[in-house]
Amino acid sequence: MNQIERFYKIDQMLNDRGVVSFPLMMSELEVSRATLTRDLAYLRDRLNAPIIHDREAGGYRFDRTTKQIGRQYELPGLWFSAEEIHALLTMQHLLANLDTGGLLGPHIKPLLSRLTALLGVADNPAEEIVKRIRILTVGARKVHLDNFQAVGSALLRRKRLIIHYSARGTGESTERELSPQRLIHYRDNWYLDAWCHLRNELRSFSIDAIQRVELLEEKAKDVPEKALNDVLGSGYGIFSGKDVKWATLKFSPLRARWVASEKWHSKQVGKLLEDGSYELKVPYSNDPELLMDILKYGADCEVVEPEELRERVEREVGKMARVLKQK
Repeated sequence: MNQIERFYKIDQMLNDRGVVSFPLMMSELEVSRATLTRDLAYLRDRLNAPIIHDREAGGYRFDRTTKQIGRQYELPGLWFSAEEIHALLTMQHLLANLDTGGLLGPHIKPLLSRLTALLGVADNPAEEIVKRIRILTVGARKVHLDNFQAVGSALLRRKRLIIHYSARGTGESTERELSPQRLIHYRDNWYLDAWCHLRNELRSFSIDAIQRVELLEEKAKDVPEKALNDVLGSGYGIFSGKDVKWATLKFSPLRARWVASEKWHSKQVGKLLEDGSYELKVPYSNDPELLMDILKYGADCEVVEPEELRERVEREVGKMARVLKQK
C-alpha cells in the first residue's frame, strides 16, 4: 500500500469509526510507528486535515468542533488504488465485449483514458487485462444502432414511439405505438418492455426485429414496476405472461450437479432426491423458451408435470427423430 492509499484509508477509518487508536491504525495499514507518524503529520500539516489526538477517547479523530481557518482539508482529486483500477478496467473490458453494437463505448472512453493515466500505481497495464480476459457471446443478434438509440431516447425522455415490428414467429409485420418501460439485456440480446397501445397490454419486443422507429412528443404511459414484474417477470424467460403454470423437471444424477447450481428463475424451487437426481420447479406461461432449455438436456431431463408440457416435449422429440431418420 503506497502513501496515497494510506491517506485514503486513514480518512475512511476516522470518518467511519470516529476514534481510532494508533496501534489499530498501524495494524490495519501494516506500517511501522515511524511511517504512521509521518503520514499523520503530512495529513495535518500539508493537507490541512483536522486530526487530533483525543487522550480521553484513546485515539485519533477529526476535530469537527473547531472552525477551520484558511485552506480546507481535501484529499488529492479522484484516485483509485491499484486493485480498484484493475476492477474498473476489467468491467470496461466486460462492457466493451458485451456491448457489441458499440452503444456504450463512447461513454466509457473518457473513463478508460482516466484509468489508463492512473495505471502508474498498478502492476499490470490495461493491455494485459484485455489480453488475459475473453468473453465469448453465442446467439447475439445484430442491433441497428440508430433504432436502439431512438428507443433509448424515448425510454429516458418518457415519450411514446411508433415502431415497425417484424415478428419472427409469424412473419407478420405491424406498426405499433408503444410507451417504453425498460430495456432488458437477456441471453446476449436486447429487448424492450413496453405498453403496446395496439394490443392494450404489456409486451416484450426484440430490438433487432424493429425495422423503423418514429419518436412522438406524446407522454408515455407509465406502468408501475410491480405490474411489469407481475406480467413480464412472473413466468419463465423473456416472453412470459399472466397465466402462470408450474413445471416440475427431474434431472438425472449425471446432470444434477450442474443444474443444482443454475438459476432458471428467481422463484425456482429445487431439491436433491435420494437417488441422486435433482428436481426443479419453475413457473412458466409461454412454453417455447422453457421447451428449448429442456430439450438441450435430452434424456437427462424428464418433465414430471404438467402433462401438457410433457406431451409437448414428446412431440418435439418425435419431430427431431423423424428428421434424423429421413437424413
